[in-house]
Amino acid sequence: MTIGVVNVLADIHPIEIRGKHFYDTVTNEPFFIRGIDYQPGGSSDVAEDRDPLSDVSVCSRDIPLFQDLGINAVRVYSLNPDLNHDKCMTMLASAGIYLILDVNSPLTNQHLNRYEPWTTYNPTYLEHVFKLMGQFMTYNNTFGFIAGNEIVNDKRSAERSPPYIRQLVSDMKGFIAAHSPRTIPVGYSAADDLKYRVSLSKYLECEDKDAHDSSVDFYGVNSYQWCGDQDFQSSGYDKLVEAYKDYSKPVFFSEFGCNEVTPRKFGEIPTLYSDKMYHTFSGGLVYEFTQEINNYGLVSVNEETDDVYLLEDFEALKEQYKQTPHPRAADLKLVQDQVKSRIMSNSPSCANKYTNLDITAKVVPKLATEFIRRGVKCNKGKYVDLEKSDLVSNSKYFDAKGNQLSKVPKMSVVNDINSVKLKEPEKKASNSATGIKASKSNIIIGCIMVFGVVLDMFSIVFV
Repeated sequence: MTIGVVNVLADIHPIEIRGKHFYDTVTNEPFFIRGIDYQPGGSSDVAEDRDPLSDVSVCSRDIPLFQDLGINAVRVYSLNPDLNHDKCMTMLASAGIYLILDVNSPLTNQHLNRYEPWTTYNPTYLEHVFKLMGQFMTYNNTFGFIAGNEIVNDKRSAERSPPYIRQLVSDMKGFIAAHSPRTIPVGYSAADDLKYRVSLSKYLECEDKDAHDSSVDFYGVNSYQWCGDQDFQSSGYDKLVEAYKDYSKPVFFSEFGCNEVTPRKFGEIPTLYSDKMYHTFSGGLVYEFTQEINNYGLVSVNEETDDVYLLEDFEALKEQYKQTPHPRAADLKLVQDQVKSRIMSNSPSCANKYTNLDITAKVVPKLATEFIRRGVKCNKGKYVDLEKSDLVSNSKYFDAKGNQLSKVPKMSVVNDINSVKLKEPEKKASNSATGIKASKSNIIIGCIMVFGVVLDMFSIVFV
């Protein structure tokens, strides 16, 4: 066993969980997610040679628009751990943007089958999960990992999948404890279905004395119930707050933005970041950045020219974020002690059953033990120097009326900006320091490199 050492330079502060909220580890200010779901091309556009964060030209095209929107986080649903993501992650970090990363993909052996999870929870799948985590644990702007998205979404999946979700969460947290330089939260993203959403949150929250550290660190809610001109009560947001006010972990909208009324006005934004909700919800992620066939996009991308058309939704969301202040530590302090004491007095322990869920399925035990003990062979993520050309997009940008923008969006480096120097492309190396350095502090971390790990180390029979 050998340890590969990576010097990760990042002046973007890691985020950590304190009670029900996320906090900046340096400023000690609460961190509220104001972000977007990002999977250009859809979930199927992940392959051996590309994914959303492996193509620098796509990142240079979109990150300036992220900044223009005023967001601080993106959620990406599918990535290929065998590709290099260093430049895009460096660009995101330099732009002040965090990544919330799902560990599954639609590709074979890279996701849990919600109806027959015992056929997909296997060493090949776990190796994929751990390779992805091993690569992204080294970036300070990795906000957290999502173990599953809407795995439970109907009666059949609710009868078969819950124990596998919980086991995967346990495996992921065990891998982080063994191989990460810092604690990175692991959570779940729930479907917009009241039959399962609340009961599943309680099952994934509870403490199991026989399975230490198998509960989620945060809970994501996919919610599309605020449509058009609604308010806190008519949208049912008041009931959401009531359902999660005593939840002991951070809760946020992992997807939101109903499109039954278009163009979307995003009138829920001021309410989401107001004192009606910020004591319970830690912000959310708007679905979604690029226009796909389901018509939720903020921008439309011409596949042939790579030109970008800003839709009306983009401008509406930008204006809402611009006008809505970020809650501060002082805003939370008034009720923080009351909330903390209420939760501490009701620390959840696991029940024997949960409404509409079957939690009796037996998962193959200790399948991840060797991976957690020895690690996996993976590409070790690191922040890198950027050339000036990396920050320049050849795409053209148009407004919602089809008029080309006279001012081309450009990425602003907001982290450690005084020390930023950009490499000139294809020039001889000099002795001077070059490149974007996204940090002042060094985090030394390595992926454990495993040699000779073979997938047939387990003999498993699925019944």
